[in-house]
Amino acid sequence: MNRPRIAVLDASHNERDTKRNFRRELDAELVEFDVTSGELPETFDLDGAVVTGSRSSVYWDEPWIGSLKEWIAEAVDHGLPFLGVCYGHQLLADVLGGTVKGMGSYEIGYNEIRRTGESPLFEGIDERFLAFTTHSDAVTALPPDAEALAENEYSNHGFRKDRVFGVQFHPEYDLETAESLTRRKPITEERRRRVLEGITEENYDAACQAKLVFENFVEYVNDLRPESAAADAESAAAD
Repeated sequence: MNRPRIAVLDASHNERDTKRNFRRELDAELVEFDVTSGELPETFDLDGAVVTGSRSSVYWDEPWIGSLKEWIAEAVDHGLPFLGVCYGHQLLADVLGGTVKGMGSYEIGYNEIRRTGESPLFEGIDERFLAFTTHSDAVTALPPDAEALAENEYSNHGFRKDRVFGVQFHPEYDLETAESLTRRKPITEERRRRVLEGITEENYDAACQAKLVFENFVEYVNDLRPESAAADAESAAAD
């Protein structure tokens, strides 16, 4: 079976690290769209979609954000599976009826996150796990009927509603991305120093377990594909 065709809705304002990281982590045929410049898929003939992080906020009044929300709402109605990361997590929650607000501060650095629910997205990930986080907005109310999957003392860090998943943390980050982003964040120099001290090979290695969300999402998408269902039917008939 061919690899699934997944749209990467890149909201990063053309950040080089974003493209590199998602290309590395997603084992799929990727179709990339710079949504900040108004690029969106022309059809829903896709197996799934991923929404990246962004320096924007979901509640900003910008034309590309409104257009992206409209496309996502239609795609969800068509049954397209979604994974949102950080800004993508917040945007999907917003589109589905949740609430996103500014935190008044940053969560940044390698931080512990706790699983609060069972989900195929977190298969193989410990109940408490490490991941790099960086955000000043948070999902303060989940969409109606959504299930909380992960959290820490700052905010919700994962949810699911039907075929839509979101994670607030950044499983795609490598050490280079974590360091370069930390150096340009508007935080105090003392806090910047502490965060940079925590960007180590040891913490990165521990946080690599969180990358399983990408493998799990691709597997989830594959299981929903018509080819997969047909193969399962043939196998059952042969038995």
